[in-house]
Amino acid sequence: MQKLITLNYDPVNAEAYYQKLLTEIASGSWVELLPKGGIPTLLPIDQLPKGPGFVIRSGGSSGGASHCLLPCTHLDQSAFATSEWLKNQGLNPKECRIMNALPMHHVSGLLPWWRSRIWKVSHTRVVPSLMHNPTALEECYKDLLNRDLGPMVISLVPTQVQRLVRHPAGVRWLQSFEVIWVGGSELTKNLAHKARQEGIRLAPCYGATETTAMVTALPPEKFLTGTNNCGSPLIDVQLSLSKKGTLKVKTPRLALSFWRNCRLQKLQDKDGWWISGDAAEFYLQDNLPQLKIVGRIDTAIHSGGETVFPEHIEARFLENSEKNSWPMRHILLVPIQDEEWGERLVALIRWDNENLPSENVKHLKALQSLAKEWPAADRPIKWYQCPILQPNEAGKWERARWKAWVEDQ
Repeated sequence: MQKLITLNYDPVNAEAYYQKLLTEIASGSWVELLPKGGIPTLLPIDQLPKGPGFVIRSGGSSGGASHCLLPCTHLDQSAFATSEWLKNQGLNPKECRIMNALPMHHVSGLLPWWRSRIWKVSHTRVVPSLMHNPTALEECYKDLLNRDLGPMVISLVPTQVQRLVRHPAGVRWLQSFEVIWVGGSELTKNLAHKARQEGIRLAPCYGATETTAMVTALPPEKFLTGTNNCGSPLIDVQLSLSKKGTLKVKTPRLALSFWRNCRLQKLQDKDGWWISGDAAEFYLQDNLPQLKIVGRIDTAIHSGGETVFPEHIEARFLENSEKNSWPMRHILLVPIQDEEWGERLVALIRWDNENLPSENVKHLKALQSLAKEWPAADRPIKWYQCPILQPNEAGKWERARWKAWVEDQ
């Protein structure tokens, strides 16, 4: 009979957490990874396949949250594919040093630790609070920032990069890395421009819990010379598009199954493809297929006969905010029903400094004035200043949560 245990991640006691993981994996268990205070899913043990492996929550594609079953062999395969990508960049994985600033109960935080085990290299956990304090971050890890000790690699989300590039110490810290895989959401044009100006070696990538982390990645050299996409498929990945333009992924490391609506379900279609929730495009560069994500299918809205991707409009607001030095920390657009238009967008905004209400009102009016020049379907019809607005620990927006917040106002 299979064994299932749950582990709640506690960043204060990370080493004890890692040891517990290793013990349970060695015993053949399935381990459900949860945030601190998270509630177990209560999967039926008699339906679990042979372990060991991990149960990890995913926002999933259209249909809501699910919990993916990822056997350890799939994590091994993912680490191998990433090592081959590094070799293609002229880096020896066994000489790399891994830093990890993402939560362990997400696949994006689990895989750096797992790669360090497979490659037999060092893994340094970044104290989460330091990511909000660039000066302390640089001081705490200054002994590791020596390139002579070997190339450092890390995975970040755009909000972390954005926060750090605003501060000289944060820029210096980012400049210490040979590769910074960045995923979870789109880079704004201004952020990409700033990173290139500073020589920060970003590697935009695409992946999901369902695919056991990244399946494409753009080499830093191509990013620095102006390429804007998610790169080419890794060695064990095939990509395709559905007739509707939805990205499909085939790889031997797809999740075995996922738990949703109180039952285990197959992830793949009959031909072995996982159908994502993302609209995508392909094009060739240097005879290699390049992936460009257009937007989330499950967040696109239909407004007045137009298909609108909220992420694109959020990016435009952020770019203009950065260009004009408006102190906007976050903006999120969610839909509400409209009798005439079908759906309209509502904007939620969080400012860097909530203690300057008169200044923030002035900046809000500037945003509203900016939007008046845009197509009607792209313009929010309501604006909320929301001091608690923030993405989750993996840098992704839980849009259903914030839509419910709007409905309560």
